[in-house]
Amino acid sequence: MLVGTLRKMLIVGASIFGISTAFAQQSVTQQGPRTDLGKLSYESNCATCHGLTGKGDGPMALYLTRKVPDLTTLARGNNGILPASDMYNVIVGDKQIPSHGSRDMPVWGQEFRIQGSKEQARYFGIVLPYNEEAYVRARILTIIEYINRIQAK
Repeated sequence: MLVGTLRKMLIVGASIFGISTAFAQQSVTQQGPRTDLGKLSYESNCATCHGLTGKGDGPMALYLTRKVPDLTTLARGNNGILPASDMYNVIVGDKQIPSHGSRDMPVWGQEFRIQGSKEQARYFGIVLPYNEEAYVRARILTIIEYINRIQAK
């Protein structure tokens, strides 16, 4: 009888410990820093020319023949509305911007092209567990959302 009671107490104690540990870990991740995918993508693909703050003062801006646009004023120049559709078309390559390069070799490579996503996966032998078009679209939209957050007030 005593052994059975002890066994039950150990099981209950272990269960409570496991649950409390899970809650403790969950609260740590909820309180910890979150990854800002839009900012990371912007910094790795756009900041070289547009600058970390989006003002067009990246390290490559000095070497371009045209002035790099200040991305923080896009909404201001469009009656207070961020031209998200135009931005999307520039990034995906439907709207040509000479300094972004040709569609065959844009400055950011295949980062925001569906075919590039498929080729990278094939090269590394990865089976993509998602829709490539949706993945590329989501990556572009995270950058646009980040640029929306850095708009000048």
